[in-house]
Amino acid sequence: MGTDTVRAHAGDEAAERRREQRGWYFYDWACSVYSTSVLTVFLGPYLTSVAKSAADAEGYVHPLGVPVRAGSFFAYCVSASVVVAILVMPLAGAAADRTGRKKPLLALCAYLGASATTGLFFLDGDRYLLGGLLLIVANASVAVSMVVYNSYLPLIAPPEERDAVSSRGWAFGYAAGSLVLIANLVLFTAHGSFGVSESTAVRICLASAGLWWGAFTIIPLRRLRDRRTTSTTEAVHGWRQLAATVRDMRRTPLTLAFLLAYLIYNDGIQTVISQASVYGSQELGLGQSTLIAAVLLVQVLAVGGALGMGRLARTYGAKRTILGSLVAWTATLAAGYFLPAGAPAGFFALAACIGLVLGGSQALSRSLFSHLVPPGKEAEYFSAYELSDRGMSWLGPLLFGVTYQLTGSYRDAIISLVAFFALGFVLLARVPVREAVRDAGNPVPERI
Repeated sequence: MGTDTVRAHAGDEAAERRREQRGWYFYDWACSVYSTSVLTVFLGPYLTSVAKSAADAEGYVHPLGVPVRAGSFFAYCVSASVVVAILVMPLAGAAADRTGRKKPLLALCAYLGASATTGLFFLDGDRYLLGGLLLIVANASVAVSMVVYNSYLPLIAPPEERDAVSSRGWAFGYAAGSLVLIANLVLFTAHGSFGVSESTAVRICLASAGLWWGAFTIIPLRRLRDRRTTSTTEAVHGWRQLAATVRDMRRTPLTLAFLLAYLIYNDGIQTVISQASVYGSQELGLGQSTLIAAVLLVQVLAVGGALGMGRLARTYGAKRTILGSLVAWTATLAAGYFLPAGAPAGFFALAACIGLVLGGSQALSRSLFSHLVPPGKEAEYFSAYELSDRGMSWLGPLLFGVTYQLTGSYRDAIISLVAFFALGFVLLARVPVREAVRDAGNPVPERI
């Protein structure tokens, strides 16, 4: 094969890789709107108000006969959705690796979650149980879909490109969230001009996120390629596969150590994302328009933050950059605890701090982990990663809900999350990442 032929072949491969990467970005564009508009902005305060309308004189609802403070119901539902995801994620990871058919699994999870999100249009009156059920289905679906989505990263990007590709994916997601939130803000603030009530405007915003999720999922499904698997073995049961993955990780204990650190600090991140609007509305007394504007600020700054932290990682390494972001998260929560009620300026300042570190801390964690995955084990290792990402993020919402249940104070609930960032910092600082990359059998980047 001549030199020109080799170059042409390499050029074709590079072009196909870029095409897949662009398609891959669009799943972040599709599903991130659920995370921003639904989970972060509207559903927490709205479901809490629905639950309060169904509560008894003492302020309790009774799902399955269990007395629950109406103000804790949303947090408990988030925890329950994660438990459901834990049961399904190992099945998805095993099936993706053993069959090589990632796209059908991605489509199934995406459209199940999009349908449940669209169904939130029917959440009104005192139908808090309907809202809880749809939240559990949608949140579990997005978590499981991310197992498959993240497992593509090592297949579509060589090691030297992964920090940049992962950061671009997060930036796409935050850009989409910003666009949709602008539309949400217009509809909500001018709902009377559109001839709808405030409650109906909220339900339209919730349902439109599901329609967006489903529509834009078509792009990655068209551009991403399934890889043929070389294994002729039948797919083992997902839990057996997960157990085998954990046993396999004993040969790469530093990968396991990173996952433990990530499990801890990401639990704090996910809980802040899902509970911030509840804290702002219920404890600080801020209106829905203020919350939308604050989250929009987070989205706008998170685009630049994700890309900026990606550039910092090229200079200082991903590990040091992530550690710096954890310090910023801790300081932000501490400031939030002392923020006086009815102070939108202070809330916007905290939103700005979160936006600058949110995308980067998550994107760099994903790309750093991709270097710690042994070749050929992408989906099963990313299944374990996703259990740490969304699948194990039930402790934070549970702690938040229980703290409020016991104290009746959202301030106590929010400050309790500092423990996740402090412990995560200590555990991550102890992981020698260059040695971890070598132990996984991968080339060590110049900066890591």
